[in-house]
Amino acid sequence: MVLETDRLYLREMNQGDMEALCRILKDPEVMYAYEGAFTDEEVQEWLDRQIARYQKWGFGLWAVILKETDELIGQCGLTMQPWQDREVLEIGYLFCRQYWHRGYATEAARGCKKYAFEELGADEVCSIIRDTNTASQNVAVRNGMVKKDCWTKHYRGVDMPHDRYVVTRTD
Repeated sequence: MVLETDRLYLREMNQGDMEALCRILKDPEVMYAYEGAFTDEEVQEWLDRQIARYQKWGFGLWAVILKETDELIGQCGLTMQPWQDREVLEIGYLFCRQYWHRGYATEAARGCKKYAFEELGADEVCSIIRDTNTASQNVAVRNGMVKKDCWTKHYRGVDMPHDRYVVTRTD
């Protein structure tokens, strides 16, 4: 286990999580900000990328486990992401649709913010969110973040404006 909140614990993902990840990443509604659902191959690449991040940095997106049922309900964690001309430490989150609007994303994101500041010694952490993703923007705001700047990313053949929400250790 990497970290724990009142209702959740976060741990590193492994190959045994593939089926649960498919429920998230192959759901077109969950993945609308990514321009559609992933294929099996893209889900495997996603999982492989998280495992490589654990090895490289000691963090990545982690499996979010609901304590009450021991079920993987989403993923939330810290990654290094390109932003304009540099890399930034980001809190990212994706949850199974059936667990939306219950506060789990905010709870997990707050745990990740605390981890970034207390365990990694970060001075700043952000969430990079597509400009049309109001639900994720609301999670960032509830996590104490404010919109700082914008940048257009090119992904899956589409120009996607993104906003960067930021919180610093002193905020």
